[in-house]
Amino acid sequence: MAVTVHHVCSHLSSFHPVRTRLPTRPNSRKFNANSVRCDGTIETQRVTVKNGNDSLEICRVLNGMWQTSGGWGRIDRDDAVEAMLRYADAGLSTFDMADHYCFHWEMAELLNCSFSQFTFNPIEIETKRGTQVQKLSSRPIQCVLTEDNRTVVVKNGKDSLDICRVVNGMWQTSGGWGRIVRDDAVDAMLRYADAGFTTFDMADIYGPAEDLYGIFINRVRRERPPEFLEKVKGLTKWVPPPVKMTSNYVRESINVSRKRMDVAALDMLQFHWWDYSNPGYLDALKHLTDLKEEGKIKTVALTNFDTERLQIILENEIPVVSNQVQHSIVDMRYGTVMGGLLSEKFLDTNIAIPFSAPPLNTPSLQKYKRMVDAWGGWGLFQTLLLTLKTVATKHGVSIPTVAVKYILDQPAVAGSMVGVRLGLSEHINDCNAVFSLVLDEDDVNSIQEVTKKGKDLLRVIGDCGDEYRRA
Repeated sequence: MAVTVHHVCSHLSSFHPVRTRLPTRPNSRKFNANSVRCDGTIETQRVTVKNGNDSLEICRVLNGMWQTSGGWGRIDRDDAVEAMLRYADAGLSTFDMADHYCFHWEMAELLNCSFSQFTFNPIEIETKRGTQVQKLSSRPIQCVLTEDNRTVVVKNGKDSLDICRVVNGMWQTSGGWGRIVRDDAVDAMLRYADAGFTTFDMADIYGPAEDLYGIFINRVRRERPPEFLEKVKGLTKWVPPPVKMTSNYVRESINVSRKRMDVAALDMLQFHWWDYSNPGYLDALKHLTDLKEEGKIKTVALTNFDTERLQIILENEIPVVSNQVQHSIVDMRYGTVMGGLLSEKFLDTNIAIPFSAPPLNTPSLQKYKRMVDAWGGWGLFQTLLLTLKTVATKHGVSIPTVAVKYILDQPAVAGSMVGVRLGLSEHINDCNAVFSLVLDEDDVNSIQEVTKKGKDLLRVIGDCGDEYRRA
């Protein structure tokens, strides 16, 4: 007798009852007959799993929620909750999930795509929202380039942080890009850091990302000199559900990330909020500011906040140093190389013909294909790729290198994030080439000649993050 967890298109897991043998051990032995028990019969729908005084009654067929973590299609929040109610009403009332099954509005796909970047609204930069133009506060957020042009200081008042301008994005560790082997991933992180790419971006919802950073930073402490450790920065995101933001709730949530990353203070905490109709984001940010004053967070930042809410936050004197948004040649709000679409392998391809193009088999590729469709379609995108290839060939670099450099040259962009598939593939050489590449006026004009033919997605979709939220 076994209780199975039913996952669509996955293996079945089971709870093993009394006297289950462990055949993989050299000396197979039986469990204590008085320990783990499950009381139920094949004919019953429910079962009680117990050990001594501890017991829980569950349905014998469990609803597995791994499929909400990305890779099985877009999850609509309200539709998903309605479906859960239907399962429960039908008697299937036990749900199986995990802290890393990112189930809030398709979080794994929607939040901080693998290739996004930090954009900063510096003094008096104007930002459009629809047909309106807003001017942000003339005081707070600044980004200051260093002499070597590889690093930048993001700051607001007395709060500042020195980061690499090409950031290692760790969304790819959350599943959907291939199996991550812990030791191989940490070895890869060390190689990136040794090559000068010492800033890592992660989130509480990116599967094991924070845990990997914790292992990595301990190896840095043991195996690298103290001055190297000072250069390494771990930027994480906190993506809470829109519940009441009490001081204790915020503190406990941040303590989880501090423990996972094994640091006394988070270098940067980037805050995301799903529902603007709930003003609790201001309470959360005030509590985060308190934690900063206590030394548990070094800098407070935002991710995917729109212009209107950014203005409100600054008016409330929350000292945010950055707002990480999505931004690219196709969509000036979106990811730098669009999950890999802006690369040679998609040049001269027709995705309408089966097997004539590389598969769109990762959450980031699928996401950015939708943006291409909204921008101008695959035909115009091919024209853009051909133009980028011409520029890349002229300078002896790759298309992704040109795409990243073009974005880094935009006003108010402090750094650009490039997703890392740790232990699976590397692009250290392409990233290094970004810092030596200089795009001339002809290069920029040729790119803009194509992009101006596409639609302005700020007008089509809305401000940053609008497509993720409901008014």
